[in-house]
Amino acid sequence: MNTKFKLENLIRTNVKTLNPYSSARDEFSGTSSIFLDANENPFDNGINRYPDPQQWALKKRLSEIKGLAKENMILGNGSDEIIDLLLRAFCEPSKDKVIICNPTYGMYQVAAQINDLKICDLKLDSNFQPDVKGILDNNDSKLLFLCSPNNPTGNLIEKKILTELLNRFKGLIVLDEAYIDFAADASMIKELYKYPNLIILQTLSKAWGMAGIRLGIGMASREIIEVLNKIKPPYNVNTLTQEKALELLGDEKRSQDEIKLLLKEKEWMLKELRRLSFVEKVFPSQANFILILVKDANALYQFLIEKGIVIRNRTTISQLQNCLRISIGTIIENQSLFMALKEFDKK
Repeated sequence: MNTKFKLENLIRTNVKTLNPYSSARDEFSGTSSIFLDANENPFDNGINRYPDPQQWALKKRLSEIKGLAKENMILGNGSDEIIDLLLRAFCEPSKDKVIICNPTYGMYQVAAQINDLKICDLKLDSNFQPDVKGILDNNDSKLLFLCSPNNPTGNLIEKKILTELLNRFKGLIVLDEAYIDFAADASMIKELYKYPNLIILQTLSKAWGMAGIRLGIGMASREIIEVLNKIKPPYNVNTLTQEKALELLGDEKRSQDEIKLLLKEKEWMLKELRRLSFVEKVFPSQANFILILVKDANALYQFLIEKGIVIRNRTTISQLQNCLRISIGTIIENQSLFMALKEFDKK
C-alpha cells in the first residue's frame, strides 16, 4: 500500500467545489413511456432521445468481461477523452507537472500541452523500461503516464517496476493497456483494489475491432471515477456507439479467434523480417504490431507507399532513428507486404 498517496491532495480546488451539470436523464431513473423532460424531438427514429449519460447497460457488459464493478469504470470518446479528463481534474494549468516516458503514445504530451502543464520528459532505457529513479526524483508530479505494452515499441513494462512505482509514487499512475489483449494475463486490473493511485486505460479499438466507434475505458477506484464523472460532458458517448459496442461485445469468440490469428501472423512475420538483409533489428512485441530497425527507414517507407502499402515511419522520434512500426494485417495483407519487402531486399 502506498501510504504517501492522498487523492484529496491531488484534486483541483475548483473541481472539488464544482456543482456538476445534472442532465434530464441523470435526474430520472426507472421506467416510463412518456418523456417530456429533455426538450427532445418526440418522433421516434431510433436516435431522437438522448443516450444514457452513464452508459449503464454497456458498463454492465464490460464488467462481466473485465471482472470489475461497473462503478469502477468511466467510458469516453476514445481513451483520449479520458486522458484529457484526468489532466483537467487533477492538474492546475501553468503550475502542475506530469511525467511522460518517451518514446510512447504521443497524445499524452499533446493533451498535457493543451492543458498548459509542465512536462517532465524522462527517456525509457535501452530496453524501453521506465527510469524509476528519475520518476521518484520528480515525485511532486501529479500524473505519471505509462503504456504497457508500449506504443510504438511493443514491450511490456516489467511487473516489478510497476509495483515499485505504485508503492512509492505520490501522484496518480495512468497505465495505458490499449494493447493488453495481445499479451496474455498481463493486465493490472486485479491490482486496482490494492492500489488507489492506479488508473487503467483500455480500448475497444484494437482487439475488439471497434476503432471506428471511438470508445475508451477508464478503470480506477470509485473515488477517482466520481471525480471524473463530475467534469465529463453529460452525453459524451452517443447512442450509436453504445448500441454497436453492446452488439459486438456479445461475441467474445469472434474477438478471441481474431486475436489468435493475429498472434499467429505476428510470429510468422517476426521470423520473415529477421531474414531480410536491410533489417538490423526486430524488437520483441507483446502487441499487434512490430517495431523494426532498418538501414534507411525513409527509403523503405517511400518504396512501400509507392506499392500502396502504408506503415508508420517513426524515424523522427528520439531513440527510434530508422525505425518503422508495422501493424499485423490479414493473411493476404501480410503476404502482400512481404512480397514488396523481398523486392526491396533484392534492390
